[in-house]
Amino acid sequence: MSNGEPNGEPPLGRETPADLSANAEWIRGEIEWFQKVLDLRMQIHAGEKTQAGNPGPTGCSGADPIRDLPPPKLPVGGRKKGGSPERGSGIPYADVVRHFAMEPPERLVLILSYLPYVKPEVLDPFFIRNQALDRTFTEFGGLTGLAHGGFLPSGETAMFLLAGDDLETRLRYHELLQPEHYLYRHNILRIEHRHREEPPLSAALQLSSEYVEKLTSGRSYRPPFSAEFPAQRLFTRYEWDDLVLDRRTLDDIEDIITWVRHEALLLGEWGLLKRLKAGYRSLFYGPPGTGKTLTASLLGKRTGLPVYRIDLSKVISKYIGETEKNLASLFDQAQHQDWILFFDEADSLFGKRTESRNANDRAANQQISYLLQRIEDFPGVVILATNLKGNLDEAFSRRFQSMIHFPMPGPELRLRLWRDSFDDKPYPLARDVDLEKLAEEHELAGGSIINVLRYACLKAVVREPPEIRADDLLEGIRRELQKDGRWLR
Repeated sequence: MSNGEPNGEPPLGRETPADLSANAEWIRGEIEWFQKVLDLRMQIHAGEKTQAGNPGPTGCSGADPIRDLPPPKLPVGGRKKGGSPERGSGIPYADVVRHFAMEPPERLVLILSYLPYVKPEVLDPFFIRNQALDRTFTEFGGLTGLAHGGFLPSGETAMFLLAGDDLETRLRYHELLQPEHYLYRHNILRIEHRHREEPPLSAALQLSSEYVEKLTSGRSYRPPFSAEFPAQRLFTRYEWDDLVLDRRTLDDIEDIITWVRHEALLLGEWGLLKRLKAGYRSLFYGPPGTGKTLTASLLGKRTGLPVYRIDLSKVISKYIGETEKNLASLFDQAQHQDWILFFDEADSLFGKRTESRNANDRAANQQISYLLQRIEDFPGVVILATNLKGNLDEAFSRRFQSMIHFPMPGPELRLRLWRDSFDDKPYPLARDVDLEKLAEEHELAGGSIINVLRYACLKAVVREPPEIRADDLLEGIRRELQKDGRWLR
């Protein structure tokens, strides 16, 4: 068995265009190999179960399917001349096998867990019944689903294929189905324990949704927004040059980008792992509309990492333990897929802890403590955003690598925001519009200026000629100021 450490191939998070025809052909070959292993294991099993004087199939004595039936060879490729790594062969399934340097036992378990998704009928032989007991064979393991009509493999199924009735071989493969093995550490496989008091290998052996998608199409899995996954991926049409922030804020943000790009060097070759924790935690704070969410989105674009915004209203549950469960699932997926996690309006969950006067207070404080620990242990980038820094629990400050202030833009930045929104655009400005005067006289954040743009365009589009007038902009500004309890001078 291999140790599962990547063997020099490019990270699987960097997607390579998949050749679906070649991928299907590769998977077909892997399935044919699996069927041969299964057939031989069943022959051996039948021979072992045959009564004395009525020998089973010939040629099975001492047979080892894993040793005697090698898997298909990996396709040629995966490296350029001179040994430098390529971005992949374009055959997603083969790229995963090569990336983890999988040995035949791991490959057998991988295709076993993948079959229910692509060719479930291959597992039908496990429905064979033990005639003496009128039931399925205990050693086959497996479960039946609620809607799925096929056989769902368990850890026992994998162990039967690998070791059969040989106890010594079974003990040798024991580590392959343990949480410490790379198949589970990298979230390729999961063993779902429905009943904790039962033997662990009786649990369902499941391929993670991430790797179902990766093996099938080569793409990253994007889970749908739901109560079980309370996060949505952030997208933006803006580019980095569209970000309007003061120099100090931009410099602080560049530190996050530098960490993402050089973390491996700093922690590995420079030996900082002994002193620093993996990952980067940052707090964005400042008034609404100053660019906190946009900056998080653009960080994803700049670093090539997906950014997921957490819906805190769905994370928090009135049922004790559910909040921790939802967060654990979220952090686990983010860790394995290199996501940036963005907690907007973070003070709603991470606010100051209250004195524990009742069970609800204790549960709320327990949620905060759990989340603090998960954030501190998360090896990726976590960004928390809040309008009011003072509302956050003081225990957070020492857990952040940076606390970045997003102030209200001054006159120069406001002028740039006005010009970015109105100059050289298809919607014409009337002659009475003075953007420099607007920027000088009215303290507005970028988000508020966009709202003014929307209001002014709605007024302009229905008049003839369709132009934006100074009165439209002033009325839009008045509406924005009123939201904050301020008034137009």
